[in-house]
Order: sequence, then C-alpha cells, then structure tokens
Amino acid sequence: MRRLLIGFSLLMATFLNDQHFADVGDGVRLWYEDSGKGSPVIVIHGGPGMDHDSLAADLEPLRQHHRVIEYDQRGGGRSTLPSDTALLTIDHHVADLEALRIHLGLKKVTLLAHSFGPAIAARYAIRYPENVERMIFLSPIPPAKGKFFEEYGASLTARLTDEQRKRADELQKAFETSTDVTAACREYWSIMTPPRLAKSTSVTVVKSDLCAAPPEAIRYGMTKTNPATFGSLGDWNWDAELARVKAPVLIIHGEEDSIPMAMVSHWVTALPNARILRLPHTGHFPHAEQPAIVFPAIEAFLGGGWPKDAAKE
Repeated sequence: MRRLLIGFSLLMATFLNDQHFADVGDGVRLWYEDSGKGSPVIVIHGGPGMDHDSLAADLEPLRQHHRVIEYDQRGGGRSTLPSDTALLTIDHHVADLEALRIHLGLKKVTLLAHSFGPAIAARYAIRYPENVERMIFLSPIPPAKGKFFEEYGASLTARLTDEQRKRADELQKAFETSTDVTAACREYWSIMTPPRLAKSTSVTVVKSDLCAAPPEAIRYGMTKTNPATFGSLGDWNWDAELARVKAPVLIIHGEEDSIPMAMVSHWVTALPNARILRLPHTGHFPHAEQPAIVFPAIEAFLGGGWPKDAAKE
C-alpha cells in the first residue's frame, strides 16, 4: 500500500509540474500545460471563450513528436477572468501570446490554431512577423469578415431541426442564468457538435471535452469573452496586412465545414507563403475526423516541406 501511495504521489507531482501560470500583465495570469518532447508547438484553441481542453485529447499524435504548449486564453479555462471586459480584445490576446513566448524563452514560435484561434495567430504574425517560424490553421475563420456570420449561421442552422434550434437558443441563454452551467454546456454541445461534423460522422470521433473548464469560466467565456473578443474585431479585413507575414502557413479545412471553403481559401491568396489542404467528407474538426491524413500532413509541414495535396490556390 505504501508503494502505491508513493507511486500515486509521484504521478501527481509529475502532472502538476506540467501545469504552469505565466503573468502577462493587466493583472492576468495565463494557465498553460507543457508536455511532450521535440520542437515546440504552441496551440491556440478556438472560441473565443473556450479553453485548451476543447482540443487537447485530439492532439495526442502531436505530442508523440513535439513539445506541445497548450494555454487557456484570458477569459477562459483556468486563466484569469478579468472583471473588466475591455481587457478581452484581440490586441490583448496577441499581447498575451507574445508574453507567453518571452516567458517560455522561445526565440521563434510555431503556432497551431483552430477555428477562432487563427485570428489570434494571424494578428500575432502581422504584429511580430520576425517571431514566427511557421503556422498551421485548422478550420479557420476567414481573413475578412464579409458575410461570414450570415453564411456560416445559415449553413449551421440548416443542419438542425426546428426543435434543436429552439433548444440551442434556450441553452445559450442558460449560460447566463443556469445554476448548473456545466450541464447546460454539455447539453448545448450535444446539439451543436453534430452539425459541425461531416455528414454521418459520429460525435464520438471528437475526444476533446468542450465543457471541462470550471463552471464560472464556462459562464464567463460564453457570455463575456466570446462577444467582447469577437466584437473587438469590428468589420475585419486583414488582406493588406497579411502581406507582411513571410512564414509558411498550412491551412487545413474540411469541405463540409459550415465555415465556407471559398472564404477560407482567401487565406492562401492573402498570405505570401501559404497552401491549403482541402479535405472531403470532413467538417470543423479535421484533426479528430481525419487524423490519419491530418497528422502526417502536419509532420510533413513541420519537417520543412508541404503535404503533397496542399494547393497554392
């Protein structure tokens, strides 16, 4: 029994030692986990208002070859939830990433970003192009707003029944008022995950937990961070600024993602050194839906090359 207790204590100590905080200014502390061995990759989760657990379990193949740094953005997860929502702008998220780079002692960074995460990565690369080694965008929002919300919303809701749409709307309001916000979160994503996947794909392919954050962080992220950060983008169009980014960028996007492929393809024309890997029968979680394709493609890219099917336009 004593040996079991010692073994458990050592295991817990190792687990806790992998978890850290970085002070990034404004009274904000970023929680991050540092695991795996090899060349470092910083993971930028989506949302805004989510946390690293929304990706973590599906990135295990990446940890087999790389040091993976996953952090919770301000306003989500185990990081600080600022009392002032004025501290939740895209510029604050960009400054946080630079502060994290300095904290980690990295000269240059390789970034892997999902969904909304590429907005942070792109703005970071525009502001600090000399600090970026290369970037991977998984299912990104487009580099220009245009009619993104209208087209994305129409595509997503068309995949729901009237009853599902009504219940999802009710649950969005429940994030503000529910006494069990974790339960509300789990019911919400039980409705809203399937339409984000390719048709006939089981939700079980997504191993990551979209509701693992502390309850107060789930509530804050959905009701404060998400609207404040998205709102800070305004009528965004980064085309001209993206010309400053010389680092290679690999975009991976599913043809059945509700984020329109035509909009996402615009990253390739706006960035000087980018290619896109378009995946059939794939939705918003390509790393979970098509891991046998996605992770070898990522390894080829991180090794200095391009996946064979990645297109320049």
